[in-house]
Amino acid sequence: MTTPEAEQPRPEARLEQAVRAAEQALIEFEIAVETFRVEVENFSRLHHQKLGPMYARLDELDAQIAEAKAARTGDPEDARKAAEARARVLPMPGVEELFHGWMDGEGLFPEAAAMLSDQSVRPPQRVRPSEEARKLYRELARKAHPDLAQEDAERARREEFITRVNAAYARGDEVLLRELAEEWAAGPVPPERAPSPSEELYARLEWLAERKEMLTLVARELEDSAIGSMLRMAPDDPDRLLDEIADKLLADVAARETELAELVG
Repeated sequence: MTTPEAEQPRPEARLEQAVRAAEQALIEFEIAVETFRVEVENFSRLHHQKLGPMYARLDELDAQIAEAKAARTGDPEDARKAAEARARVLPMPGVEELFHGWMDGEGLFPEAAAMLSDQSVRPPQRVRPSEEARKLYRELARKAHPDLAQEDAERARREEFITRVNAAYARGDEVLLRELAEEWAAGPVPPERAPSPSEELYARLEWLAERKEMLTLVARELEDSAIGSMLRMAPDDPDRLLDEIADKLLADVAARETELAELVG
């Protein structure tokens, strides 16, 4: 027979529910932020691959136009502007890495030069996770998230595993994500979370709040970045946005080439 006192809920019960609800909310928020980060990273890669050579060509044409004007006028101010324009197109360390194989310190690669003409060009590699990859990633993140661990050893195991999950998702590797899902399913089952004293629960709520505040700042930085702002303009069809920008840049290149021809002609 139970006593009235035994039927009363533990003082920590409601606090534990609040902690678990905050944990799940934070995990969903982290998934959303990471998903958007991958989208921004992939769009940035495509932006550099497709548009980088055009920007480089515009800088080169601007330098040649400034030099032609300086040669024609002999004005020291024009000479200074020409020197500044030329400095913007001088070889820079790491430029090959910046443009992901489209140019180096010597100039444009053949593929990049072809992009500015009517020649065929190898399209840039597209790394955009499929819907199945996104589904697998979300499921793994919810099951294996480090924030669900209460012991250091278990947290370390989860962090190492989630790092591999994030890397596979960033590459859009659906096969590897499936393998990771099988690995997690076959792994050790984390122990049930034991009741915690009220002080520990309050401390955990504070940590969760701080973590969410940090993620909010990360999300705001991604949204306010140049690439993030561009991606929000056409979230459902980013390729169309790239094509529109490319058309404008090609028109700018043609206009610069015409201006240069008139100066040196």
